[in-house]
Amino acid sequence: MGGAMALTLAALVYPGMLGLNQVTSQSTRIIANTQWGPLTEGDRDFVVKVRAAGLWEYPVGQLGLQKGTTKGVVTASKHLIDGHAALDASCRKIAPMLNITLPNVASPQQEGFLQTLKSDQGRQFDVDFANILRMTHGSIFNTIAKIRSTTKNSLVRALADQTNDTVLDHITVMERTGLIDFDQTLFQQTTPPKLPQADLTPPPPPAGQPEVILTPPPNATSTPLDLNGITDSGDSKDRGNAPGPAPDPTAG
Repeated sequence: MGGAMALTLAALVYPGMLGLNQVTSQSTRIIANTQWGPLTEGDRDFVVKVRAAGLWEYPVGQLGLQKGTTKGVVTASKHLIDGHAALDASCRKIAPMLNITLPNVASPQQEGFLQTLKSDQGRQFDVDFANILRMTHGSIFNTIAKIRSTTKNSLVRALADQTNDTVLDHITVMERTGLIDFDQTLFQQTTPPKLPQADLTPPPPPAGQPEVILTPPPNATSTPLDLNGITDSGDSKDRGNAPGPAPDPTAG
């Protein structure tokens, strides 16, 4: 698999599953004070890009059910659909609570991954499917942990918990396909070239465009966030009736 895989990964460049590989000082800037805790630029970007991840990985899962030639790839495809449908529902739950506008399409880079897999056939599809998705999930794993450990917003924290579990599951099922070229995949994961920010950023939806919904499978095992136990930032038990977000005009 070495030669073809190396060419494919080189062409795809760096896998920013959630597009959070570029960290700036602005990520800690508070853009809204909410009853669930302050919302920073990094928090907002995390919610947006979890949503964007599903917008390309969910259809990749659908492709895998149609084109996958091994049991491992088909199983991994089911996990993609199941996990991202639940994450999508969670994003759509908390986004309006935090005054965050969600995209309806993935980033240009992520759409490039999808188009590559649409053009693949047979074993090449299986190999690229497993390696691209192992690479993208691996590249974001540490970033999820950073969001989880630093956010002061309880809704974002809960989403980070769910995302962490989902990403670990997806890493595991990709590895179980037996198709991973670890040397090449980890090299691409840890030595990212610089890409224009526009390639990593999902565009906002046009005004009035209906929200895209990722439908859970009939036998779904993953579930969206239960917000009943998330009433405030956790700093005070008396903030349940506190006002909602005081948004920055640029939020979303």
